[in-house]
Amino acid sequence: MEEKKTVQFKKDEFAVKEFIKNYLGKGKMSRVKIEYTPIGEKVILSTNKPGLVIGRRGEKIEELTRNLKTRFKLENPHIEIEEIREPEFDAQTMADDIALSLENMGPLKFKVIAYRTLQRIMNAGALGVEIRINGKVPGARAKPWRFSQGYLKKVGDTAKVVDVALAKAQTRPGTIGVRVSILSPYVKLSDRIDVNEEFIEKVRKNEEKKNMEEEPKKKVKKTRNKKQ
Repeated sequence: MEEKKTVQFKKDEFAVKEFIKNYLGKGKMSRVKIEYTPIGEKVILSTNKPGLVIGRRGEKIEELTRNLKTRFKLENPHIEIEEIREPEFDAQTMADDIALSLENMGPLKFKVIAYRTLQRIMNAGALGVEIRINGKVPGARAKPWRFSQGYLKKVGDTAKVVDVALAKAQTRPGTIGVRVSILSPYVKLSDRIDVNEEFIEKVRKNEEKKNMEEEPKKKVKKTRNKKQ
Protein backbone atom coordinates (compact mmCIF):
# COMPACT_ATOMS: atom_id res chain seq x y z
CA MET A 1 0.00 0.00 0.00
CA GLU A 2 2.81 2.40 0.87
CA GLU A 3 4.43 1.78 -2.52
CA LYS A 4 1.16 2.61 -4.31
CA LYS A 5 0.79 5.83 -2.33
CA THR A 6 4.36 6.84 -3.16
CA VAL A 7 3.86 6.17 -6.88
CA GLN A 8 0.57 8.09 -6.91
CA PHE A 9 2.17 10.98 -5.01
CA LYS A 10 4.98 11.22 -7.57
CA LYS A 11 2.48 11.05 -10.45
CA ASP A 12 0.47 13.90 -8.96
CA GLU A 13 3.62 15.96 -8.43
CA PHE A 14 4.69 15.36 -12.04
CA ALA A 15 1.22 16.42 -13.25
CA VAL A 16 1.51 19.68 -11.29
CA LYS A 17 4.92 20.43 -12.82
CA GLU A 18 3.72 19.69 -16.36
CA PHE A 19 0.61 21.81 -15.87
CA ILE A 20 2.70 24.79 -14.72
CA LYS A 21 5.08 24.50 -17.69
CA ASN A 22 2.22 24.22 -20.18
CA TYR A 23 0.28 27.03 -18.52
CA LEU A 24 3.19 29.50 -18.66
CA GLY A 25 4.32 28.41 -22.13
CA LYS A 26 7.46 27.03 -23.74
CA GLY A 27 10.64 29.01 -23.20
CA LYS A 28 9.46 30.76 -20.03
CA MET A 29 10.20 28.05 -17.47
CA SER A 30 13.32 26.05 -16.75
CA ARG A 31 12.58 24.03 -13.63
CA VAL A 32 9.71 23.59 -11.18
CA LYS A 33 10.51 22.51 -7.63
CA ILE A 34 7.89 21.68 -4.98
CA GLU A 35 8.70 21.79 -1.27
CA TYR A 36 6.22 20.69 1.40
CA THR A 37 6.10 22.74 4.60
CA PRO A 38 3.78 22.69 7.64
CA ILE A 39 1.97 25.81 6.40
CA GLY A 40 1.48 24.59 2.81
CA GLU A 41 3.22 23.82 -0.48
CA LYS A 42 6.05 26.03 -1.73
CA VAL A 43 6.35 26.01 -5.53
CA ILE A 44 9.68 27.41 -6.77
CA LEU A 45 9.76 28.45 -10.44
CA SER A 46 13.21 28.90 -12.03
CA THR A 47 13.08 31.26 -15.02
CA ASN A 48 15.17 33.81 -16.88
CA LYS A 49 12.04 35.85 -17.68
CA PRO A 50 10.46 36.65 -14.30
CA GLY A 51 8.42 39.56 -15.71
CA LEU A 52 6.56 37.33 -18.17
CA VAL A 53 5.93 34.70 -15.50
CA ILE A 54 4.62 37.13 -12.88
CA GLY A 55 2.51 39.18 -15.29
CA ARG A 56 1.15 42.66 -14.76
CA ARG A 57 0.71 43.26 -11.02
CA GLY A 58 1.11 39.54 -10.38
CA GLU A 59 -2.01 38.53 -12.33
CA LYS A 60 -0.51 35.30 -13.72
CA ILE A 61 0.78 34.18 -10.33
CA GLU A 62 -2.62 34.76 -8.70
CA GLU A 63 -4.42 32.88 -11.46
CA LEU A 64 -1.91 30.02 -11.32
CA THR A 65 -2.36 29.78 -7.53
CA ARG A 66 -6.14 29.52 -7.95
CA ASN A 67 -5.73 26.78 -10.57
CA LEU A 68 -3.42 24.76 -8.31
CA LYS A 69 -5.97 24.97 -5.49
CA THR A 70 -9.01 23.99 -7.56
CA ARG A 71 -7.47 21.55 -10.05
CA PHE A 72 -4.91 19.72 -7.89
CA LYS A 73 -6.47 20.30 -4.45
CA LEU A 74 -3.38 21.93 -2.98
CA GLU A 75 -4.20 23.42 0.42
CA ASN A 76 -2.06 26.56 0.52
CA PRO A 77 0.30 26.84 -2.49
CA HIS A 78 2.86 29.63 -2.26
CA ILE A 79 4.68 30.44 -5.52
CA GLU A 80 8.22 31.83 -5.48
CA ILE A 81 10.26 33.04 -8.46
CA GLU A 82 13.92 32.10 -8.77
CA GLU A 83 15.61 34.17 -11.45
CA ILE A 84 18.27 32.53 -13.64
CA ARG A 85 21.04 35.13 -13.91
CA GLU A 86 23.03 33.33 -16.62
CA PRO A 87 20.62 31.49 -18.95
CA GLU A 88 23.52 30.36 -21.19
CA PHE A 89 24.48 27.80 -18.52
CA ASP A 90 20.94 26.47 -18.10
CA ALA A 91 20.38 23.53 -20.46
CA GLN A 92 16.57 23.66 -20.35
CA THR A 93 16.48 27.35 -21.28
CA MET A 94 18.81 26.78 -24.23
CA ALA A 95 16.91 23.67 -25.39
CA ASP A 96 13.61 25.60 -25.32
CA ASP A 97 15.20 28.48 -27.25
CA ILE A 98 16.34 26.08 -29.99
CA ALA A 99 12.89 24.43 -30.13
CA LEU A 100 11.14 27.80 -30.42
CA SER A 101 13.57 28.94 -33.14
CA LEU A 102 12.92 25.74 -35.12
CA GLU A 103 9.16 26.33 -34.87
CA ASN A 104 9.44 29.99 -35.91
CA MET A 105 12.19 29.80 -38.55
CA GLY A 106 11.58 26.29 -39.83
CA PRO A 107 13.71 23.12 -39.68
CA LEU A 108 15.69 24.04 -42.82
CA LYS A 109 17.74 26.52 -40.78
CA PHE A 110 18.55 24.06 -38.00
CA LYS A 111 22.32 24.33 -38.56
CA VAL A 112 22.27 28.12 -38.25
CA ILE A 113 20.20 27.86 -35.06
CA ALA A 114 22.41 25.15 -33.54
CA TYR A 115 25.75 26.85 -34.31
CA ARG A 116 24.45 30.23 -33.11
CA THR A 117 23.33 28.74 -29.80
CA LEU A 118 26.57 26.77 -29.49
CA GLN A 119 28.66 29.92 -29.97
CA ARG A 120 26.49 31.88 -27.53
CA ILE A 121 27.02 29.30 -24.78
CA MET A 122 30.79 29.02 -25.35
CA ASN A 123 31.21 32.82 -25.50
CA ALA A 124 29.52 33.03 -22.08
CA GLY A 125 32.36 30.91 -20.66
CA ALA A 126 31.05 27.33 -20.64
CA LEU A 127 33.65 24.55 -20.52
CA GLY A 128 31.78 22.45 -23.06
CA VAL A 129 28.46 22.00 -24.81
CA GLU A 130 26.74 19.40 -26.96
CA ILE A 131 23.55 19.91 -28.98
CA ARG A 132 21.71 16.96 -30.53
CA ILE A 133 18.85 17.45 -32.96
CA ASN A 134 16.86 14.45 -34.15
CA GLY A 135 14.01 14.50 -36.64
CA LYS A 136 13.13 15.30 -40.24
CA VAL A 137 15.79 17.96 -40.80
CA PRO A 138 16.09 18.61 -43.66
CA GLY A 139 15.19 15.40 -45.52
CA ALA A 140 12.11 13.22 -45.53
CA ARG A 141 13.69 10.70 -43.15
CA ALA A 142 14.53 11.34 -39.52
CA LYS A 143 18.26 11.76 -38.94
CA PRO A 144 20.31 12.67 -35.84
CA TRP A 145 22.66 15.69 -35.94
CA ARG A 146 25.31 16.49 -33.36
CA PHE A 147 27.01 19.84 -32.66
CA SER A 148 29.65 20.07 -29.94
CA GLN A 149 32.52 22.20 -28.71
CA GLY A 150 34.79 22.20 -25.69
CA TYR A 151 35.18 19.62 -22.93
CA LEU A 152 32.22 17.53 -21.77
CA LYS A 153 32.01 14.66 -19.28
CA LYS A 154 30.11 11.63 -20.63
CA VAL A 155 30.60 8.79 -18.12
CA GLY A 156 31.36 8.24 -14.44
CA ASP A 157 30.31 10.15 -11.33
CA THR A 158 31.76 13.40 -12.66
CA ALA A 159 29.27 13.26 -15.57
CA LYS A 160 26.53 14.12 -13.06
CA VAL A 161 27.71 17.75 -12.99
CA VAL A 162 26.71 18.14 -16.66
CA ASP A 163 23.36 19.90 -17.05
CA VAL A 164 21.20 17.97 -19.54
CA ALA A 165 17.75 18.94 -20.84
CA LEU A 166 15.26 17.88 -23.52
CA ALA A 167 12.79 19.86 -25.61
CA LYS A 168 10.42 19.24 -28.53
CA ALA A 169 9.71 21.40 -31.55
CA GLN A 170 6.44 20.90 -33.44
CA THR A 171 7.15 21.72 -37.11
CA ARG A 172 5.37 20.98 -40.40
CA PRO A 173 7.51 17.93 -41.29
CA GLY A 174 6.95 16.51 -37.79
CA THR A 175 8.24 16.53 -34.23
CA ILE A 176 11.92 17.39 -33.74
CA GLY A 177 13.73 16.41 -30.56
CA VAL A 178 16.39 18.67 -29.03
CA ARG A 179 18.90 17.57 -26.39
CA VAL A 180 21.34 20.06 -24.84
CA SER A 181 24.24 19.23 -22.49
CA ILE A 182 26.23 22.04 -20.85
CA LEU A 183 29.27 21.92 -18.56
CA SER A 184 29.21 25.15 -16.55
CA PRO A 185 32.49 26.86 -15.57
CA TYR A 186 31.28 26.99 -11.95
CA VAL A 187 31.20 23.21 -11.40
CA LYS A 188 33.96 21.49 -9.44
CA LEU A 189 35.77 18.70 -11.32
CA SER A 190 37.88 16.29 -9.30
CA ASP A 191 40.32 15.70 -12.19
CA ARG A 192 40.63 19.32 -13.25
CA ILE A 193 44.08 20.96 -13.01
CA ASP A 194 44.45 24.73 -13.21
CA VAL A 195 47.93 25.68 -14.44
CA ASN A 196 48.39 28.96 -12.56
CA GLU A 197 51.26 30.60 -10.67
CA GLU A 198 50.51 28.64 -7.51
CA PHE A 199 50.61 25.33 -9.40
CA ILE A 200 53.88 26.24 -11.15
CA GLU A 201 55.44 27.21 -7.80
CA LYS A 202 54.47 23.85 -6.29
CA VAL A 203 56.02 21.97 -9.24
CA ARG A 204 59.23 24.00 -8.93
CA LYS A 205 59.52 23.29 -5.18
CA ASN A 206 58.92 19.57 -5.73
CA GLU A 207 61.66 19.49 -8.38
CA GLU A 208 64.10 21.27 -6.06
CA LYS A 209 63.29 18.87 -3.23
CA LYS A 210 63.74 15.88 -5.55
CA ASN A 211 67.14 17.17 -6.76
CA MET A 212 68.32 17.74 -3.17
CA GLU A 213 67.42 14.15 -2.26
CA GLU A 214 69.21 12.73 -5.32
CA GLU A 215 72.51 14.64 -4.78
CA PRO A 216 73.70 12.62 -1.70
CA LYS A 217 72.97 9.37 -3.56
CA LYS A 218 75.15 10.49 -6.48
CA LYS A 219 78.02 11.38 -4.11
CA VAL A 220 77.84 7.97 -2.43
CA LYS A 221 78.06 6.22 -5.81
CA LYS A 222 81.12 8.28 -6.83
CA THR A 223 83.04 7.44 -3.59
CA ARG A 224 82.30 3.74 -4.04
CA ASN A 225 83.71 3.81 -7.58
CA LYS A 226 86.93 5.44 -6.36
CA LYS A 227 87.51 2.79 -3.65
CA GLN A 228 87.12 0.04 -6.20
